[in-house]
Amino acid sequence: MSNQQSNPSLVSKVAFVQGGSRGIGAAIVKRLATEGATVAFTYVTSPDKAQALVSEVEAGGGRALAIQADSSDATALRQAISIAAETFGRLDILVNNAGVLALGPVEEFKLEDLDRTLAVNVRSAFVATQEAVRYMKEGGRVITIGSTNAERMPFAGGAVYAMSKSALVGLTKGLSRDLGPRGITVNNVQPGPVDTDMNPASGDFAETLKGLMSLPRYGKVEEIASFVAYLAGPEAGYITGASLSIDGGFSA
Repeated sequence: MSNQQSNPSLVSKVAFVQGGSRGIGAAIVKRLATEGATVAFTYVTSPDKAQALVSEVEAGGGRALAIQADSSDATALRQAISIAAETFGRLDILVNNAGVLALGPVEEFKLEDLDRTLAVNVRSAFVATQEAVRYMKEGGRVITIGSTNAERMPFAGGAVYAMSKSALVGLTKGLSRDLGPRGITVNNVQPGPVDTDMNPASGDFAETLKGLMSLPRYGKVEEIASFVAYLAGPEAGYITGASLSIDGGFSA
């Protein structure tokens, strides 16, 4: 990865990515850094992987900071955002990427799995936004990583996950109204199947999912990251309150 671009769009900006140590989150961290942003991100476990990501960003000429915080812990999440803002002197971009997936028949679905899904997938997005906007000025960006399953859940067992991602659609619309007068945009990116360790393109469900898509392939984490970088940049200043699919036609 190189942080050298002729016209990077996020120079002097500071970003915070919750859930940024692997998969889509790590790709977002690297892309925002490539665009010139200083990036703080959270991880829950695997400090070695988190530090390796910091080292990769720094090797490319960027700045990054890894902070351990479980997104289901509101106090830890608020503190992580405060540390990032105070360390770097400002906060311009928030990416809410933390997420968990629990599947199961409705008759057997455990309430503790429901509660954790809502705590990580929904409550953390609100908590992080509530804290981050205390530091944001005009031109701030809030970007949440939702899911195409908010629009389409084509198999049994995913009701709670789909509900959690649908909640982000309403949260995005409402927050855009709250923060629009301050010049802060709020958007929700809805990926389809993406090749990660949680849902690999070679996994058990891959062929079934490909058959549901207009483009019969999994997305790449870099494709999601590029979309996030665009929404974080100056050219996306008139986009807000939107839930934007990047799903290979899964929801078509």
